[in-house]
Amino acid sequence: MTPTVVLPVVIGGLYAAGVYLLLDRSLTRVLLGFLLLGNATNLLLLSSGGPAGLAPILGVAEPDEMSDPLPQALVLTAIVITFGISAFLLAMIYRSWRLVRQEVVGVDEEDRRVAAREAMDADDLDPDDLDPEDRPAAHADSLHAGRDGTDRSAEAALRRRHPGIASDDVGLPPTLRSGS
Repeated sequence: MTPTVVLPVVIGGLYAAGVYLLLDRSLTRVLLGFLLLGNATNLLLLSSGGPAGLAPILGVAEPDEMSDPLPQALVLTAIVITFGISAFLLAMIYRSWRLVRQEVVGVDEEDRRVAAREAMDADDLDPDDLDPEDRPAAHADSLHAGRDGTDRSAEAALRRRHPGIASDDVGLPPTLRSGS
């Protein structure tokens, strides 16, 4: 049997498309990218099993005529794991859509603020020496109050914006996207 170039090209294309989709901020595209990566890995595992052979049951065929059952078992396991993670991602997408009416992950300003700080060893870092906006989220004076003494927690913002509706209620009214 002569080797073919088609299968490695298909596997490489699936990996490339999957990684491209994973790098997007849209959770739906992340899910599709994850599915493409799973399918590319399944094809890679099956192609690593070698040429097709007879069923690996003792007494039916000679050992050199049997196919290797390990890649098939690995692919079946990968299919089950992919299904479970896909169900979890779908639940996250649904919850995100119900809460904020969009499934695009926004820019995290806290991450930007942490990245902008100059490099410092974590052992030398004392949260009391930092500016209040740079302190860790669980620091005693940054939990609920801002500089002006107002409650800045997400729960308080939701209470002010939607009085009478619990913050974990999926029936919250839609929010406006920035710029619209």
